[in-house]
Amino acid sequence: MNLKKEEEENFNQLSYYTLTHKDSSFIHQHIVDAYGAQIANQTTKKIRTIFSLVGLYLYLEMDYTGRKVQEFHTLMSKNKMEWPKIDFPKYRGEIGVSDVLATKQGFERDNMIRNWCFSVWKEYEENRNSIIELVKKYNNK
Repeated sequence: MNLKKEEEENFNQLSYYTLTHKDSSFIHQHIVDAYGAQIANQTTKKIRTIFSLVGLYLYLEMDYTGRKVQEFHTLMSKNKMEWPKIDFPKYRGEIGVSDVLATKQGFERDNMIRNWCFSVWKEYEENRNSIIELVKKYNNK
């Protein structure tokens, strides 16, 4: 099995965990954003990458729950703007979906999800200001 296919299968397994999670904050949104940003490249639809980076920013720096991130994504989809240019980092973080899946379910895995999000977000540091500016534009609508 190739690595990409294995990662997709691991993501699907992790999705099952997060979608059946009892926490009302909707932790699933955070894995969608971390994975989306981690695998993005020049051929990825720009909207997916932008939504992933906005989601990571809102979660990690603005303390949004997954539900609140989802609501912000809905606002973005209803009020289209020009997306900023994204500089794709060569390195995408020291944690991947397989690391998260290998972590014990419950608090430990939920904490690893947050660590995964941090590890991906910090690699996109060059894009941070443009993501913040985009979020500000939407917040002023």
